[in-house]
Amino acid sequence: MTIAPDTARPVAARLGAALPFWLSLGLLPLVWIEASVGGWSLILLPLSTWYLFALIDAVVGLNTENADLSTPDDALFWYRLITLLWPGLQALVIFGTLWAATHDSSMALWEKWALFAGIGVITGTIGINYSHELMHQKPRWERLLGDLLLAMVMYSHFRSEHLRVHHRYVGTPRDPVTARYNEGFHRFFPRVLWQCLVSSFRAEAAMLARKGRPWWDAANPFWRYWALEAAFVALAALIGGWVGVWLFLTQAFIAIWQLELVNYVEHYGLTRKHLGGGKYEHVLPRHSWNAAHRVSNWLLINLQRHSDHHYKPDRRFPLLQNYADDDAPNLPFGYPVMTIAAMMPPLWRRIMNPRVRAWRRKFYPEITDWQPYKTASNPMPR
Repeated sequence: MTIAPDTARPVAARLGAALPFWLSLGLLPLVWIEASVGGWSLILLPLSTWYLFALIDAVVGLNTENADLSTPDDALFWYRLITLLWPGLQALVIFGTLWAATHDSSMALWEKWALFAGIGVITGTIGINYSHELMHQKPRWERLLGDLLLAMVMYSHFRSEHLRVHHRYVGTPRDPVTARYNEGFHRFFPRVLWQCLVSSFRAEAAMLARKGRPWWDAANPFWRYWALEAAFVALAALIGGWVGVWLFLTQAFIAIWQLELVNYVEHYGLTRKHLGGGKYEHVLPRHSWNAAHRVSNWLLINLQRHSDHHYKPDRRFPLLQNYADDDAPNLPFGYPVMTIAAMMPPLWRRIMNPRVRAWRRKFYPEITDWQPYKTASNPMPR
């Protein structure tokens, strides 16, 4: 089923249609509650983000409807607005809470750590996700907002890695982020931390080299990445000293952990067919795991429609299409459940390995030897 474009609908109707994608705002008051109450309340953020949305998903079910692709960009204003407002809100949450925590002697040190670990759940689940939407857009100011969100979690190079490496090499051994079949998350995580940093830097340096410029040229975005990250660390130090820096880096690490959990889920075991001569087939919806779970897609602004995102990367999130099993592999649960399962390798393999094998039989029955697809002899693009 396709939803007709809403250009003729009243503004109130358009806003009402977009409001479910503003669910992320409901997480922000929990930060204030945790900072005020402490103790038991410090489980509210991870509990709500990981478990509550999974439970609601189970009740509400799937959304397989698709928006009309002819919908003009100006009709998507109320959808886009949340991604434009979030950078300022996130900065206020991080640094406002940092000031409160470092100037409140009644909070134990472990409570402060737990509070910022919970904030990291938000900055990873929501902030990095919104930065992902923004980095794919044409307006330069939107991409800059995405850069600010990434710098707040000390992962600015994700933009270069995602655009220059991941989208180009997804589903091949040259993409560090494509999780290999049978690779547990606890092996995947330290591998991608290093390989993504190196591959993204090499990709930007190679682009400059094609223009006859050295890597240290001012046009290298890494200078902007490093400057923004340094500025946020300096602000954390100014607000809370070394404790402030420690708490800031705590939320950044948890945010990165959240991001890479999602990256792990999105392409686990899926590969593009090698055509010979180092060439691979074009990216298709079948090369990403899809999930149609309604409520978690509201929270994650349709990130779980990942099959369409890789097929058409320039589509804004309200227009991302859902795919049935004939065109793309579908996850049994939404990301909140699947990322928890990913942290338990035996459970993950029990859930996902049979699905990967079924995907291989369905889409590539002619391939009998998958060994070359399991390891990467040159995982970092040059």
